[in-house]
Amino acid sequence: MRTTLAILSLAGAVLVPAITLAAQVDASLIPDGTYVVKVEKVPDAQHVTVVMQNGVETTLTAKGSVNFAPVHPNQTLKVSVIKGQVPVFVIQ
Repeated sequence: MRTTLAILSLAGAVLVPAITLAAQVDASLIPDGTYVVKVEKVPDAQHVTVVMQNGVETTLTAKGSVNFAPVHPNQTLKVSVIKGQVPVFVIQ
């Protein structure tokens, strides 16, 4: 019983920091540029939640005539970000 409780408390202590690292960052705080990202989910055609190569998670918004309808979770995208919006992307 004590061993099980010790293992569970150790696992909790390890997982709590990992959960806090997954907090989302506002896309407008990401510097303008081109990034390779992995798709987490696509809530609608105008938004996509991604994880960047440095581990930052954010929700990007399509700009203009761009939409994320052909994008699926676990795909890799190359996106250009300007003021937190995506004017162009390529599925890799």
